[in-house]
Amino acid sequence: MTNLVPIGRALISVSDKTGLLDLARTLAGYGVELISTGGTSGMLRAAGLAVRDVAEVTGFPEMMDGRVKTLHPNVHGGLLALRDDDEHLVAMAAHGIEPIDLLIVNLYPFEETVARGADHVTCIENIDIGGPAMIRAAAKNHRFVTVVTDPLDYDSLLAQLKTHDGATTMVFRQKLALTAYAKTAAYDTAVSTWLAGEIKEPVPRYRSFAGKLAQTLRYGENPHQAAAFYVDGSRRPGVATARQWQGKELSYNNINDTDAAFELVAEFAGGAPACAIIKHANPCGVATASSLTEAYLRAYQCDQTSAFGGIVALNQVLDGATAEEIVKIFTEVVIAPDATDEAKAVFAGKKNLRLLTTGALPDPKAGGLAFKQVAGGFLVQDRDAGHVSPSNLKVVTKRAPSDAEMRDLKFAWTVAKHVKSNAIIYVKDGATVGVGAGQMSRVDSTRIAARKALDMAEALGLAGPLTKGSVVASDAFFPFADGLITAADAGATAIIQPGGSMRDDEVIAAADERGLAMVFTGQRHFRH
Repeated sequence: MTNLVPIGRALISVSDKTGLLDLARTLAGYGVELISTGGTSGMLRAAGLAVRDVAEVTGFPEMMDGRVKTLHPNVHGGLLALRDDDEHLVAMAAHGIEPIDLLIVNLYPFEETVARGADHVTCIENIDIGGPAMIRAAAKNHRFVTVVTDPLDYDSLLAQLKTHDGATTMVFRQKLALTAYAKTAAYDTAVSTWLAGEIKEPVPRYRSFAGKLAQTLRYGENPHQAAAFYVDGSRRPGVATARQWQGKELSYNNINDTDAAFELVAEFAGGAPACAIIKHANPCGVATASSLTEAYLRAYQCDQTSAFGGIVALNQVLDGATAEEIVKIFTEVVIAPDATDEAKAVFAGKKNLRLLTTGALPDPKAGGLAFKQVAGGFLVQDRDAGHVSPSNLKVVTKRAPSDAEMRDLKFAWTVAKHVKSNAIIYVKDGATVGVGAGQMSRVDSTRIAARKALDMAEALGLAGPLTKGSVVASDAFFPFADGLITAADAGATAIIQPGGSMRDDEVIAAADERGLAMVFTGQRHFRH
C-alpha cells in the first residue's frame, strides 16, 4: 500500500480563507502547482502567487452563477485516478487529465446562512454541490490524494510536508479522509434538517444527527467508558456556547448536570432572581427571591446534603455576595449568563470550581429535537417546550387555591418538568422544600420528598416539617389517592397535576375530604 505520496498539484477552493495565504506560499515553495476557483484564485494571484484557474483545467468557464465550475472529468478524474492502475493512467493520458494530489476545500457557509435568518432562496444558493463532490472523490482515493476540509488541519499538513520533504503519509491521509466524510455527512445533515423544517415534515424517512468535536473527555459516566463532547451548531445558550473562566476540565457528568441545571433556571428568564442546584441531573433545590443571594440560600436549604458537590445555575449575573455564599461548600460548577469581577475574584481562590458564563439564557419555549439511543435505533421527539397558561388550569376541588397557593403551584409545575419521573415536588413561598425523583411508584416519590423535607427541618432546628403549608406538583396523574393522601399528611394544602386517571374522582374526593385545593393542567411532563 502506498505510504509517502509527494504533492505536485493542488486544487484550492475555499469560502473560509483563514490561514490560506501562508499555506499556499508554503506549497508554492515546494514547487506545488496551484489550481483554484473564483475568489480564491483572485486572492492568491493578488498575493503574487502563480495560479491556474479551474476553467483552464476543464476547458469550460464557470457558469450559472458559479453553480457549475468543478463538475468536470478533468477535475474528478484527477482526483479519482489510481496512480498504480495502468488502465487509469492510459485514460488520463488519452484525455489530457492531470493528477491532483492535494484538495483543499471548505464548503459554502450553509449553517451560518440559516443561523442569520436568510430567506429560502439565499439558503438554497448556499448549498454546496461541487465542494462535497470533490471532497468525497478525494477522500475515496486517499491512497494517493490528501484532502483538507478544515483550516484547523493546515498546521498538521505543513508539519507533514516539512517532515517528509513535500509528501504526506498514508496514516495522515486516512485521518483527513475520515474528517472529510464526517464533514460532508454533517453538512448534508444540516441541509436535510433545515429542509424538513421548511416544509414542516415532522417525521422524515431518514433522520441524521451531526456534531463537531468540542472536547475529548477523560471518560464517560464511569472511568471505563470513553467519551467526548460534540456541539451541533444550534448555538442554543448553554454548556456548548459557554466561556469557562476557571477550574479544571469539565467531565461527562459535569456537562450533563450543568445542562440540566441551566435549562431549568432558564424557565425563570425575565423574572425574579432564581437559582437551581442540581445533583445527578435532578434538582435538589430551586428557588426565586428578591435577590440572587437569597435565591441561592433558599435553594440550598431544600437539601443541603445533596447540594454538596452539586451544580449551581443562576438566571441573572452572578454577583460577589452570592459567590461568597456558594464557596462555603464544595460546588462542582456554577453557570450563569454573566459574572461580575467581584464574583470572579471570590471564585479565584477555589481552583477546582468551574465558572461558566453564557451571555444569555436558552429559550424554554423554543422548539428543537431530542433523541435517545436504544438497541438497534434511536427515539426522536420534540424538546419538551410545553407550558400551561392560566386558562389551561382547571380547579377540580370544592376549594380553589388562594393567590399565594396558585403562585407556588405554578412554580412547582415549572420545576416538575425538569425532575425525573416519577416526580413529586413540594414548594413553599417560591422555593422547593422537598423533591422526590425517579422512583418506580408515585407514592414512593411523595414519601421520599416528605422524608427529606423532615430531615432538613431537623437539621435546621425547625419545630415542624418544611412541607407544612406547602403545595405539591406531580408530573403525571395520581393513579390512586394514596400519593395525594401522603402529601396531605405531610402538610400540603394544594395540588397541581395533569389529571386524566381512571380514578380522578377518587383522588378529587380524597382532596375534598382533606380540604385541599387541586388544579388539573391537562398536560404531563414525563422525563425519563
